Amino acid sequence: MPGDIPQIVSKVHDLFKGKGLTLAVAESCTGGLICHYLTEQPGASAFFVAGVVSYLETMKVKILGVSRETIETYGVVSGETAREMAEKTRVLAGTDCSLSSTGNIGPDVLEGKERGLVYLAICSGTKTFTKELSLKGDRAFNKKEGALKALEFLVEVVERNEMPDT
Repeated sequence: MPGDIPQIVSKVHDLFKGKGLTLAVAESCTGGLICHYLTEQPGASAFFVAGVVSYLETMKVKILGVSRETIETYGVVSGETAREMAEKTRVLAGTDCSLSSTGNIGPDVLEGKERGLVYLAICSGTKTFTKELSLKGDRAFNKKEGALKALEFLVEVVERNEMPDT
């Protein structure tokens, strides 16, 4: 795993196992990389329940249950879509927490939105947090950086004790 990834993955493992929390992930622009990183380290099955890559708009609607209205109004590259992806995935998987990623990693403009614009969301059941990223690299860099930032965001939210008690 590149760079800071092993350390942040280890932190996620420790936090989720230590708190007895479960996690599901819904990815679009990161294409399964978050799930890949989480499962690179042994022991992920203690907390990691499921991961879905819903790359196409139709799959966000059909598999995850994101509303067509949200996508038509805000686009797939939006905080609103990331929010719904996280909320629907948490319910679908029956987990304490879920994480989602959607955006435009490049190389072209998508929905009139520049390359590198990525949205993350974390749903704890009672609260949903979103974060906007403006990544500046090429497609490969943006995908890896988006996955790293998603895991860092997850750690930040869990460390703030924004997760439900189990």
